[in-house]
Amino acid sequence: MSTVNIPRLDLDTYINGTAEQRKKFSDEIGKAFNTTGFVTITNHGLSKELIDNLYAQVKALFALPDDVKAKYEIPELSGQRGYTGKGKETAKGFKVPDLKEFWQIGQTVTDGDPVKNEYPDNVMVEELPEFNRVTREVYQKLEAAGKSLLKAIAVYLGLDEHYFDKHVHNGNSILRTLHYFGIEDPDSLPADAVRAGAHEDINLITLLIGASADGLELLTRENTWFPVSAHGEDVVVNVGDMLQRLTNGKLKSTTHRVVNPPRELMKNSRYSVPFFLHPRSDMDLSSLDSCIDAEHPKQWEDMTAGEYLDERLREIGLKK
Repeated sequence: MSTVNIPRLDLDTYINGTAEQRKKFSDEIGKAFNTTGFVTITNHGLSKELIDNLYAQVKALFALPDDVKAKYEIPELSGQRGYTGKGKETAKGFKVPDLKEFWQIGQTVTDGDPVKNEYPDNVMVEELPEFNRVTREVYQKLEAAGKSLLKAIAVYLGLDEHYFDKHVHNGNSILRTLHYFGIEDPDSLPADAVRAGAHEDINLITLLIGASADGLELLTRENTWFPVSAHGEDVVVNVGDMLQRLTNGKLKSTTHRVVNPPRELMKNSRYSVPFFLHPRSDMDLSSLDSCIDAEHPKQWEDMTAGEYLDERLREIGLKK
């Protein structure tokens, strides 16, 4: 079994700490993203009460009858807003869809920024007004935490602390509420059907509020799977492919998956809420010159965030 050190960092020491504490935080998150690609974060701005209410609302949403949920599925939005039903998303390289359904909430632009025209409106759940309110509050708090984390990452990379600010202001971020539904008859499943096939995230960074059950695993450098779980209300943060491309692989987009539980627990649902922090679609993901040298030649072609997102949505079956 590999020993994987996933550091637990206090975000408040970066936001409100001394210069020494801020540098330590930046160094530690950079080191972790060089190796495992994962950290857990405390003092991220979400209270236990808010998280508990969020999960109560998420469970209520997915408990709605299938015909009610189906009216919120809008195929032309490629899963980017509203409901996406069972069997719709397949991890890149897999043939069998993941055992899940989900709901996605996007950016709410309130300052007159013309980027608003690029985003579809969020879909409101008529039956659950509290779901709409809570998910927007969680979106805003995770977006704020993510912006602070990107400042620390920028410092680690030797960039101006505010390097990412203009790219993520009114960015194309997504809050996804996930239901890995229970399976009453495991024998009815295809042999390789799993809750979430091994994959890397598309975005800059992902902030994951601790799930309702175990199952998340990361692939180590030694090519073994290591279980990841958050302490209580901690948020798990990992690098996405966009940040990996920008840093020419210096920061690692770690492969991870959600495995099926033991057979006797397959009938139990699992709920999870990740926040995918995306930049605006026009952000240039060309690798930073400072991350390219003779030992680390440029790995990826130049591309904008919008172009990359479009490519990946097609690969995972959400966009035709």
